[in-house]
Amino acid sequence: MKQFLLFIFPAFLWIKNNRLYAQGADKTITHLFRVYEDDDFLNIRGNGTDNSYTNGLRFDFFYTKKKPSRFFIDRLMPKTGDSSINVFGWSVTQLMVTPNNITTTEYQPNDYPYAGALYATHSLYSYNPVKKYSFQTELIAGIRGPESYAKQLQTWVHSVIHYDKPMGWGNQLKTYVLLNINFTAEKQLLAIGNFIDVIGGARINAGSYIDAFSIYPLVRIGKMAPYFNGDFSQYGSYYKKGRKIKTQYYLVLKPENSLVAHNALLHGKRINEDLAPSATDEPARTIRHRLFDVQFGAVIAHGNFSFSYLQTHSTEYNTGLYRHNWGNISLYYRW
Repeated sequence: MKQFLLFIFPAFLWIKNNRLYAQGADKTITHLFRVYEDDDFLNIRGNGTDNSYTNGLRFDFFYTKKKPSRFFIDRLMPKTGDSSINVFGWSVTQLMVTPNNITTTEYQPNDYPYAGALYATHSLYSYNPVKKYSFQTELIAGIRGPESYAKQLQTWVHSVIHYDKPMGWGNQLKTYVLLNINFTAEKQLLAIGNFIDVIGGARINAGSYIDAFSIYPLVRIGKMAPYFNGDFSQYGSYYKKGRKIKTQYYLVLKPENSLVAHNALLHGKRINEDLAPSATDEPARTIRHRLFDVQFGAVIAHGNFSFSYLQTHSTEYNTGLYRHNWGNISLYYRW
């Protein structure tokens, strides 16, 4: 929440100054801008924290193309057939992980490490509105370590809001290149009009960042556009039987089971490990291979603007440590 509030207003001023206004109800929407903030201070139980996966800030630019892309990577990413709606995207993400006690400079082998990541994502979300399925491909390239500037951003934000200064970034995980491919396939299992959607999904993550496999159902309930009409339809006004529906609102529920082999934000060598080695580094941080989390919340969209709030509850990432909760605020603007 802290980083989000400091970055969201400049982002929307940028949109306004560049005259990114709606092009009219009779013109096709071809662009979508999203900014989102994950933060464990956002908690519906009122018990905010500043540990484990503590913050994620992301900016996305999604777009469609009138003609087939000539970019060779775009041509390699799988699509959902001749009737597909193909949404391409570029994103920048920064993530942070910290232990529970951020006021000490001492290394804490029995807690989550200090770790930061900064990476870019190129994506293709391909939807088939006729056969009701989608393929979502993400290519990630970035870095873990001091070059992510997680230390600088968290320290600055905490100073601005007069919160505890994070003292342990001298123990953060060292520089490591992050390269990953994430692929998700989804299929509609049940639909009752535009009121209830039940979608089954499976995702595989492979690379130096995360190696994992996940399955989940996605349930949406409310007044909403068909899911497989694509991202632009989900986050704004839409058409139903030739009539424009200006507002949609729906609840989201997504319980997910994952098998995780590797997560570079939770394990690795510290930047100061050679100076202050600890024989307890690895035994204290044994990865929990089977994870379960449940995400729930709501989306409200009107015209070309949309807002969502989602809460996630997750089992512990490392064996013997604590479970975690965080909230997500996302803002969308399309044109």
